[in-house]
Amino acid sequence: MFVAKVTGSIISTTKVDSMRGQKLLVVEPYRLESNKRDQLVTTGRTFVAVDTLGAGVNDFVLIVQGSSARFTPETQKLPIDCVVIGIVDSVNIEKQDVYNRKSN
Repeated sequence: MFVAKVTGSIISTTKVDSMRGQKLLVVEPYRLESNKRDQLVTTGRTFVAVDTLGAGVNDFVLIVQGSSARFTPETQKLPIDCVVIGIVDSVNIEKQDVYNRKSN
């Protein structure tokens, strides 16, 4: 499981039948800044994730990849490799707020 930031969306009008109606988001995994550990920084990677929760651009989300992406009832029959499984409200590391959805 990873924390990722939603950076965009993808529109695809031509796709396999099982993917019709699925919302596709561009997500960028984040990690703790290694020196200070007080902020989230990008890993420099980008993925396309199916979103069944209604996340939007600039939201931080929880994603899973690989076969885990097909473990939810909504995604078990989809040909996917990445799915949003949660929208992050806050991140607290070592008693320090690193991210808070309400203040960002």
